[in-house]
Parts: sequence; structure tokens; C-alpha cells
Amino acid sequence: MRSIYDLTEKSMFGRLMPTEGKFFDLFNQHAALCVKGAHEMVGLMTNFDDLEMRTHAIEGIEKEADKVTYACVDMLHKTFITPIDRDDIHKLITRMDDILDLMEDAAQTVSLYDLKAVTPEAKRLAELSLACCEKVQAAVGLLHNMDNSHKIVAICEEIDRLESDADHVMRAAMSKLFRDEPDVRNLIKLKAIYEILETVTDRCEDVANIIEGIIVENA
Repeated sequence: MRSIYDLTEKSMFGRLMPTEGKFFDLFNQHAALCVKGAHEMVGLMTNFDDLEMRTHAIEGIEKEADKVTYACVDMLHKTFITPIDRDDIHKLITRMDDILDLMEDAAQTVSLYDLKAVTPEAKRLAELSLACCEKVQAAVGLLHNMDNSHKIVAICEEIDRLESDADHVMRAAMSKLFRDEPDVRNLIKLKAIYEILETVTDRCEDVANIIEGIIVENA
């Protein structure tokens, strides 16, 4: 529990320093970009006909997200009193940024490796990434009000389940790949794509864990 001295000190300094900032707005902006990027990734993994266009779109979305991340970190440096712990703000926005970084990696890898065909497993992993990103967006959208804590925790549990689904898809995809793919080069390419896409869901789970920690500290 905070002492009266701590509260008085913060109140006194708070009149002199910027307070709170629009951190939740920035979280929401970033989460929306993650969903937008994931939609593009599903489109890319569904059909390679517009591969270059999809890759450029994901790169553009990732750059937009970087700007949001930089704005959040900059605001963190300038804000005296934050709505949640400073370290939690930094961890949350940087982990969310990792999600789009990985999507960009996946799109660029597909383009550079010159893959000729989409596999159902790659598409399914992209769909699970999208589902995770949509749940991240939902959880982040409720984070401004700790009265939403039960709903947020339930959403985080759904993200954990989706990540487990992605693990199962990944293992089955790898098994099929090593069993059925005769071209070693193609095997290496697809293995790399599967691993990146599955890691997107891992990062979404990391975000869920950070959000659950914020709930424990503040609810």
C-alpha cells in the first residue's frame, strides 16, 4: 500500500510534470495494425498470385507500427505518472511490435525463397496468427479499465489455447514435411516459414502473459 507521503509527493510533482499520456490509445493503434498485418498474411498464404503486393503491404504496416512503438516509448520518457507500471508499458508495446516484425520476416522469407506453392499448413498457421492477433486486440482494448479484469483474463486464456493449437499444427506440418517432401531445398524453405508463423503465436502468448501480469498488479 502506498503511504500518504508517496501520494502527496506524486500529487505535488504531478502538477509540474506530464501525467499519464495516451498509452492505451497507442496500444489500441498498435493492436489494430497487428490484426491488419495478420489479415494480409492470411491473404499471402492463401494465394501467391499477389505475393509482391502483400509483402509490400505488410512492410508498410510494420513501419506504421514502429512509429506507434517509438511514440509510446518517447511518451514514456516524458511522462511522470503512468497509468500502469512503466516497465509493463515498455514490455507490452515492444512485445506487440515483435508480432509485426515476425510477420514481415515471414512475408520477406516467402518472397526471397521463391516458393512456388502454398501449403494448407502454412495457411492454417497464418489463420491461427490472425485469431491470436484479434484476441490481443480485444484484450488490449479492455485494458484501460481494471473492472474488465475477468474478461481480459478469459481472452488471455483463449490466446494460450490458440498458441497450443499452433504448436500442434506446427508439429504435424513438420512431420508431414520430413516424411513426404522429396526436395531438400523446398523442405528447408517450408520449415523456415512454419517456424516463423508459429513464433507469431508465441509472441501473442507473451503479450497475453504481460497483460495477465498487469491485471494481477492493478486489479
